[in-house]
Amino acid sequence: MKKLWKNCHIATMQAGQYSSIENAAIVTLGQQIHWIGTFKDLPADAYAETIDLNGAWVTPGLIDCHTHSVFGGNRSVEFEKRLQGVSYAEIAASGGGIASTVRATREASEEQLLASALKRIRCLLKDGVTTIEIKSGYGLDYANERKMLRVIRQIAETLPMTVRSTCLAAHALPPEYQDQSDAYIEHICNEMLPKLHQEGLVDAVDAFCEYLAFSPAQVERVFKTAQSLNLPIKLHAEQLSSLGGSSLAARYQALSADHLEFMTEDDVKAMAAAGTVAVLLPGAFYFLRETKYPPLESLQQHGVRIALSSDLNPGTSPALSLRLMMNMGSTLFRLTPEQTLAAVTIHAAHALGLQETHGSLEQGKVADFVAWDIEHPSEIVYWLGGDLPKRIIQHGNEVSV
Repeated sequence: MKKLWKNCHIATMQAGQYSSIENAAIVTLGQQIHWIGTFKDLPADAYAETIDLNGAWVTPGLIDCHTHSVFGGNRSVEFEKRLQGVSYAEIAASGGGIASTVRATREASEEQLLASALKRIRCLLKDGVTTIEIKSGYGLDYANERKMLRVIRQIAETLPMTVRSTCLAAHALPPEYQDQSDAYIEHICNEMLPKLHQEGLVDAVDAFCEYLAFSPAQVERVFKTAQSLNLPIKLHAEQLSSLGGSSLAARYQALSADHLEFMTEDDVKAMAAAGTVAVLLPGAFYFLRETKYPPLESLQQHGVRIALSSDLNPGTSPALSLRLMMNMGSTLFRLTPEQTLAAVTIHAAHALGLQETHGSLEQGKVADFVAWDIEHPSEIVYWLGGDLPKRIIQHGNEVSV
């Protein structure tokens, strides 16, 4: 069934630019874009439905390519304690930090995890997000990682969004493996990943390469296992220190390396050569009051694709708005609104391996787009908070939010 969406302007985001089409139209056929161009060039045809977009600016649906949206509880009390001068180390020593989220996630049922995650993700959907990546990593044993991944699959069945599931079992050391990090990595590689993959619960594999998490050598063992299972990889790297994790990710042709505040010039060159996307997370940068900036000039100089994401998680980025993250990407990291929009569309699609089907508005790609009641695409980044008037279309159908 062909639908005609007319009376609009389009920022197609091809090649990471607005690539604007004014006085435009889109024809969708089922879930795909059948035709796109200026209204005067619209082919004569019969349409089952014609939708007037009233002069809106149309962009690709936004893509949130790095989230930890499924978790039990929250850490708002810890946030208040930190503001009162209690250190993160003191909070962790008293059983807080990620350990508290692991406890709450293990104690929660699938139904409870699903209900709480849906509340958060609906905020992102309302913001114009039509594709989201969600990581596990708060279960840290087979049963609870499986529980989280099953919830992620249920989210995909519940919401009108494309949902990618990433196994982040190598996120932190669980309490039952205290001082046995090598043994835990072996458990991930020999037991958890193969079983979870066999159940069809994993789209990609991630790890946290950091001095307070796992070493490059340990992460490489996870990568080799993922490679043997034909699963793409991603990596949390260089957030707190420089360990060469982003270069390691590049050697394994990772889809992305994320955070990257402490990456070196050699890391940047390695990622450029491999085509690995740099995913920057301004929410965590802001929430933790970081002062070390990712090397934006170097990334741009070497042609590394830059994506942005919410990093929605309970500890360091409780962000419920990707648009706010876009504004932070411009104000904190000095990306232009055009670069920022590319960072949550076509570059974010590359970070998930979905660039052939998502991230830009082109014939043959999925019909995921947002019709914004604005005068220029830069307004998506410009306005702080609020709910910009919009119409959200996912797979060719308007979404009610």
